[in-house]
Amino acid sequence: MLSLDEITQFLNQYFAVHQFKDDQGGVYRSSTRPVRRIGLALESWTELAQWANEQQLDALFLHRPWKLQPKQLEPDVGVISYHLAFDERLTLGFNPRLAEVLGMSQIEVFGEKQGRAIGMLGKISPQSFENCCSHIDGIFGGKDKAYPGSYEQISRVTVVGAMTEALVEEAALRGADLYITGQWRVPAEASVLETGINVIAVGHRRCEEWGLRSLAGLMRERWFGLQVICSPSR
Repeated sequence: MLSLDEITQFLNQYFAVHQFKDDQGGVYRSSTRPVRRIGLALESWTELAQWANEQQLDALFLHRPWKLQPKQLEPDVGVISYHLAFDERLTLGFNPRLAEVLGMSQIEVFGEKQGRAIGMLGKISPQSFENCCSHIDGIFGGKDKAYPGSYEQISRVTVVGAMTEALVEEAALRGADLYITGQWRVPAEASVLETGINVIAVGHRRCEEWGLRSLAGLMRERWFGLQVICSPSR
């Protein structure tokens, strides 16, 4: 039978938690209960216990576990949590799964933080900015902001979960026509205007929800018999 520790060992390797000194994640609430059904949620909410009981969950993944109350779940339901590693590996960071969905090829590391890649840069088939926006809507279910720059054809894309003047300028210098990020940052506007780069800000919550669905797919691929249930969107 699959154990909470086995799931954690696999995710530790996938998320490369050794790179995260103060935010490694892993088992948040231990349990020896065999795991046949695991629920995935971004954070705790009022009806979490009811949902967990209805879904007959043996374990739970929480991206942000801090609101979880000590007696909110049955005592033998284990909890796994990854915060920063989840953000960087399964949302808008160096994310091969997302690169494949975006149709990116020739992927390069983009950006760096404490020795870790925080983004990626790659080629896509030439297309209009409008088509890229439509593609993003289809993947993430919408976007917060689309800023059309001076490049009519998009063929080189940067994906990074941060937006600073330095990062925007680096993207432009490396030939990117489009900058995809989570949240639009006003301090970087001057660099956007100067470089003429197109920008799409997906929205922080949408990125996390996509990451949660991606994690569900990853876990289903790894364990044939594991039933993975994503929490309802709120």
